[in-house]
This record gives sequence, C-alpha cells and structure tokens, in this order.
Amino acid sequence: MKFVFDLDGTVCFKGKPLSEEILAAFQQLEADGHDVVIASARPIRDIYPVLPKHYHQLQMVGGNGAFLFNGEEIRLQPFTEDTQNALFDLVNSHNIPYLLDSSWDYSYNGSEAHPIFNQLDQLALAENLPKEQLEGIVKCVLFTNEQSIIDAISQLECVIHIHSNEAILDISPVGVRKFQGLNELGIKKGQYIAFGNDQNDRQMLQHALESVCVGDDVSIGALATSICEATNVAEKIRMLSSKYKK
Repeated sequence: MKFVFDLDGTVCFKGKPLSEEILAAFQQLEADGHDVVIASARPIRDIYPVLPKHYHQLQMVGGNGAFLFNGEEIRLQPFTEDTQNALFDLVNSHNIPYLLDSSWDYSYNGSEAHPIFNQLDQLALAENLPKEQLEGIVKCVLFTNEQSIIDAISQLECVIHIHSNEAILDISPVGVRKFQGLNELGIKKGQYIAFGNDQNDRQMLQHALESVCVGDDVSIGALATSICEATNVAEKIRMLSSKYKK
C-alpha cells in the first residue's frame, strides 16, 4: 500500500526534521511492505532537509503538485507566461513580499525573520535570483491576505490556497493539486492511505482509501476518515500499517 504524507503540520513540525518517533513509524511501514510517498507544498529542494538522505529517492509531489519526482528525475508544471507576467505586475504595483520557485532556484524578498525563510534552501543547493532571471516559475507565495489581491489573483489561471492565519497566499499553476500529482505518479483514487492537515490536502484526503487529518481543522477533518492529534501521528501510522500489512 502507498502511504502518502504531507509534511508541515502533519509529520514535520516548526520546520524541524522528522522526529525519531515518526521515522521509526516509517520504518515499520517499510517492514510491513508499504511504500512511503511525500506530498508537500515545499519544492523538492526544500523537502530534502527534513528527511534522512536515504529517503531522498522516495516518490514525491512538491509545490502542491507542480513538482513531480519519481525517484530519479523532477518533472514540472509551470505557470503560463501570461499568468507569470500578471503575477509580476501585481507584486510590483503593490510592493508585495514574495517567494517564487522555479525548477530549482528561487527568488525571495520577504523578511528573514519569517518562518518560511528558515525553511528555505537549508542545504544551500540553489540560488536566490532576481525574479526576472528565473526560468519556468512553478510556485508563488505572496505574504499578504489583502482581499483586493485575492480577488485579482482569482481572475488568473491558477490555483490559490489562502492561509489567513499566516497572511499567506500559496499560488500554483492551474490544474495543480496534490491529488493530480499523485495521479501523474501512478497513484490513483482509492489506492493509497493519506495523512494531511491543511486546505491543500483536501482532494488528497477525499480520494484516499483511508485518510487521517492531523490537528483540529474542522473543515479538513470532515473530509478525512479519522482525526488525530500531532502527538499521536506515529501511533496512527503504526496502526494503519498493521491494518493493511501484506
């Protein structure tokens, strides 16, 4: 069975690497004949720092579906040129702090005190370039929750996830979602177990054979088969591993 995990807020907390308890639960999954798959809002580059090196060849969905990694190569689904130009115009005219990701490099002009900055390119694998020098932008994070900005972005060909509590707009190319990314990797509806916690996990949880919402988001919990606290995630993984053991 494929076990699909969101990272931040699900099995990874405060930007720190996976705990020994979670890693032990992953090892139990493997011992029981299951496959671990990662499905994160992070680009592949920023998934690596929170995983042990021997997990860097897992199947991964990054950027909410904009990055697909089959264990050997990364495939991308970038914004169209028109959408990219419209986003550039928006951030320039409103002076909005942003994080833009291309296939590997990025452009960041936000605060160095922001938690996202602390998670950014921790292994120093990429370059922070002017946004105009990035080729093929696949993910955009805007540090704002202004309704006028949300309304303007909603008119573009893109998918927007609004994180109101953090004043963050997480924007992906049209049609990009974690569930679509899983499909592209050959992981279909009803063929996997999913763990998630946030709005960008909605479809992934809905279409799983069994799904777990980590935390107290009521709207996400309503879509999942079960809910558990962050402190009980490893125990829940072990229980489901045993339940679906080959």
